[in-house]
Amino acid sequence: MAYLDIKNIAIKGISACVPSASDRISDIYKWGGVDNFMESTGIKARRRSSDDVTTADLCCCAAEKLIADLGWNKNEIETLVFVTQTPDYKIPATSCILQHRLGLSKECHAIDISLGCSGWVYGISALAALLQNGTIKKGLLLVGDTPTKGCSPEDKSTWPLFGDAGAATALEYSVESNGMQFVFNTDGSGYETIIVREGGYRTPVTESSLKMKDCGDDIFRRGIDLELDGMDVFSFGITKAPKSVKRLCEHFCIDKDSIDIFSFHQANLMMNEMIRKKLRLPEEKVPYCMDEFANTSSASIPLALVTREREKLQTEKLKHVACGFGVGLSWGSVYFETDKIVVPELIEI
Repeated sequence: MAYLDIKNIAIKGISACVPSASDRISDIYKWGGVDNFMESTGIKARRRSSDDVTTADLCCCAAEKLIADLGWNKNEIETLVFVTQTPDYKIPATSCILQHRLGLSKECHAIDISLGCSGWVYGISALAALLQNGTIKKGLLLVGDTPTKGCSPEDKSTWPLFGDAGAATALEYSVESNGMQFVFNTDGSGYETIIVREGGYRTPVTESSLKMKDCGDDIFRRGIDLELDGMDVFSFGITKAPKSVKRLCEHFCIDKDSIDIFSFHQANLMMNEMIRKKLRLPEEKVPYCMDEFANTSSASIPLALVTREREKLQTEKLKHVACGFGVGLSWGSVYFETDKIVVPELIEI
């Protein structure tokens, strides 16, 4: 078990950005049983980016607003961590492009991390580790994905489930902070559970990769489209997420009842409700935003906080547990505290 205890780190602000275009599930779901789909997944709408808007664009807008509202000097931001599985290019790293677009110093450390649903938790740990000794005082975590660009409109197992979003989280070195505690897990034997099979260097794109194939069960997709084994993902989520939270609390002697907000990756309502009930958490402590935004991959935890808990975050001192789980297979949980942080209104572009 990979436990991590990082001192002297405080979250100073969180922002989120989504495309302005919204799809109603009742309009795009064409396989029959749309009411049953919406009831079980909790998804009624999702945001979809246009062809010329990327994950980097969404994250850049979120970061610009957060930096401005914090009143931070951009020259003091010395590290930028970008977590996504939908980068602008294979080469170069999108974090380098974002450093330039945001006008950060050329002395800035910038790095990409390729992770999906667990990405915010893993990204927070990477950024916090860079800041913990005080050599670097301020950093940005940018997370997000545009999965609608990689799903086949003829695939009922992916197309209606995902939405696009980006988020920014500002961290600062602070000796007054209680820091953060983490637990991580990885099971690469399940890598095929959520996968884009063709288009990488293992299986490069060919002419065949671009042809729609009948995969059975009313599913048609190309080799470059996202593929998801729904049953395996569901079983994985309801098993691993509760155990992760329990182990985090047990190892670091965290009183679960003292937690104000539990933020889980926004997978789907049925899965998340089973996780909540297994942990015996009250409904009011577990925010959901998949009804409006669907599954937004690595952006789902900060998006839920911004859209569902903004007033509390701005006005109260709060104790949090967050848990991300999914593609990889990868999962992790974190305990952290916030104290009247900066949370701009949701940005739409």
